[in-house]
Amino acid sequence: MEFLVHIEIVWPPETPVEQREEVFARELAQGQRLAAAGQLRRLWRIPGRWANWSLYDVADATELHACLTSLPLHPWMDITVHPLAAHPNDPRALGLGPEAQPPCAAPPYAAPAATAPPAGPAAAPPARTTDPTQGVPA
Repeated sequence: MEFLVHIEIVWPPETPVEQREEVFARELAQGQRLAAAGQLRRLWRIPGRWANWSLYDVADATELHACLTSLPLHPWMDITVHPLAAHPNDPRALGLGPEAQPPCAAPPYAAPAATAPPAGPAAAPPARTTDPTQGVPA
């Protein structure tokens, strides 16, 4: 079952930098373990904030809970979970969109259109103006 998860990190500003670095390093390692296990499928950052959207693919809400509480930053997370269900008009399920293309299919080659030089006299260069107080081009 897929779950779309929104996480906001609420990190206490008075926490020593060393502790923050240690917790964030453990968070990275645990996130990579969840990804390698196929549970954490995608992760998107929200620019300018300590927040993300993630896509989990797990058996049920209990497994998702275990994944989220295994994260070292869990005590400082504000989490919102959105269970996802299949939609009958999902473009991927209908075989539409870029995912539906064969893996090595390239668009047919199209020769660039021939271009002719513009008709008429060549454009004159822009006029230069002189600043009368300085006597040099402006």
